[in-house]
Amino acid sequence: MSHPFRHFVTITKHRHQVLRNAFHMGIFFHALGHDLSKLSPTEFWTSAKYYVGSSSPVYQERLSNGYFSRICQHHTRCNPHHWEYWTDFFSGRILAKTMPYLWATEYVCDMLSASKTYDPKHFNPLTTLLYFRDKSPHYYMTKATRTYIDWCLATYAQQGWKGLMRKITKAKYKEIVSSLPDVEVFSELRLQGELPPLKR
Repeated sequence: MSHPFRHFVTITKHRHQVLRNAFHMGIFFHALGHDLSKLSPTEFWTSAKYYVGSSSPVYQERLSNGYFSRICQHHTRCNPHHWEYWTDFFSGRILAKTMPYLWATEYVCDMLSASKTYDPKHFNPLTTLLYFRDKSPHYYMTKATRTYIDWCLATYAQQGWKGLMRKITKAKYKEIVSSLPDVEVFSELRLQGELPPLKR
């Protein structure tokens, strides 16, 4: 059963939280375009079909479609605040480029918002950091991108927004990227665990 109204409420709530986070991090105007692709027919109606409220519709779509998600394909290719946008394929290898400052910072705002939106009862300053450290080892991110995002989430857990003002994060980003490669090549898959069972 499709839930377009509930889905709309959820994505609007998430987007507003991202904008609040972006205000704290000094990128409010940049973040005004956050997740607008979710309102496109490709994403909205498929997401409404797989809406559950407690997690992203992408996961439910994967379980129902042999792990392939049209929502994810469309969303990550249209939104540079996702690490997948900064990956490429060449000669059987996966290439990752370091996310630019604004997009990497928006990704931090996005992650913090998602943690609060999908599981508000269990959200605390450490929630998103622990999630990122658990899941990110199989992401195709450069070390620079991973280090910056991890630092932001750890700083939030320790100091809250006062440690993530734009002047501070921008200086930290420059410090990190100046000493690490801009592009990394992955010749092996970075697998994590078993694939969940498909729905029949």
